[in-house]
Amino acid sequence: MVQEIVWTPRAVGDLRKIHDYIAVDSIRYAQVQIETIQAAALTLSEFPSLGRRVPEFPNLPYREIIVGNYRVMYRFEEQRARVLIMTIAHGRQMLSEPL
Repeated sequence: MVQEIVWTPRAVGDLRKIHDYIAVDSIRYAQVQIETIQAAALTLSEFPSLGRRVPEFPNLPYREIIVGNYRVMYRFEEQRARVLIMTIAHGRQMLSEPL
């Protein structure tokens, strides 16, 4: 079982950017989207292997869950019993460098 979920500074910045982008049209929907992403990330405390391997980096220890239009990428550190939320990207965005 996971003891903690840690959001990296990059992931927190991604959340802010997503919120700001959506808030241009709807502050309420922006808040709902952020809460949905955060709730999905919390499920990783019970099921840290829930996500699939990140297709761009199949040989690295990164996994992802899909939340609406977004990819929440994380790394499960079993020895430390924690999940690191690495980044959040739009589903159409392909990553070109490791997280």
